Amino acid sequence: MNIPFLGNKRKKHRAAVLAEDPEGIAELLSECEVLRSHAAREGIGLDDSADSLEALDQLPPRWREDEESLPWFGHDAGLYLGTVVVRTVPGAAWVIRPGGEAVVRLTSGREIDVVTAGFEWAATGTPELSRTYAEVAGR
Repeated sequence: MNIPFLGNKRKKHRAAVLAEDPEGIAELLSECEVLRSHAAREGIGLDDSADSLEALDQLPPRWREDEESLPWFGHDAGLYLGTVVVRTVPGAAWVIRPGGEAVVRLTSGREIDVVTAGFEWAATGTPELSRTYAEVAGR
């Protein structure tokens, strides 16, 4: 994820600020307004749990009919997947790479590109969000 409003100046300072406020960045990345709005219209409450990922996997993929909203939907799906991982997998945390891309880092040091996973799921339905979560969480 590229966060353009953070700008390109003073990357070291920005990284330090993000490191000092991991809860703030987690809150920002968990908004997922497009996905949450769509899920609510479909009667699905997103409670940041693994079960909610399974519910999303069952949605009819109507978002694929709109080429303009597909990237936004995929982006939000990835951020939501990351939100669930960060909130439920011990030691998992958001990391902002130097280019502004948000990834989830596990305690093993492995980094998960959740946004790419969200794009793939939104565009093709595979891998399912719940399956990606299970693999990341070791379940």
